[in-house]
Amino acid sequence: MAAFNFVNGTISIALVSLVALATQEAFIFPSLGATAFILFYVPLAEPASPRNTLCGHLIGAIIGLLSLYAFGLADHPSAFSTGVDMARVGAAGLSLGLTSSLMVILRVAHPPAGATALIVSLGLMPNPAQLPVLMAGVLLLLAQAFVINRLAGIPYPLWSKNRTEIQEGQPSTPKRP
Repeated sequence: MAAFNFVNGTISIALVSLVALATQEAFIFPSLGATAFILFYVPLAEPASPRNTLCGHLIGAIIGLLSLYAFGLADHPSAFSTGVDMARVGAAGLSLGLTSSLMVILRVAHPPAGATALIVSLGLMPNPAQLPVLMAGVLLLLAQAFVINRLAGIPYPLWSKNRTEIQEGQPSTPKRP
């Protein structure tokens, strides 16, 4: 399992990074690392489904951006450049709180999306034009996870985990030879 994660995490993040290098766009961002871990370590867990992964990161990115605007930080440098002030504390807290709540309400829990909300609300990706690129990075990683997991014989879902499996509490960790 460690070797599977090493190889596939390395390959997947490297490929997304190569797209970022070639385009000079932010296809790669920190919370994709945690997403890659989940996609390859527990690919059949509900938070690893494409539905949860895509919707979770989308919620985190949008709420992070809205939090920047709510606290008047849209045109400010990142917290890493200027430090944290009370407005940034509010934006960070609101972005994580709302992202977490919405993921629960909408039943699309994906823990790394909380990091995406913070990345945006701390000003690392403050431009609304960056959000489609961010989501394209998520889609690239999901496409790779689908192919790699299916090639490994894991029935990784196309969109979401079968509701019957969720209700019956079937194991989310695949059996590997």
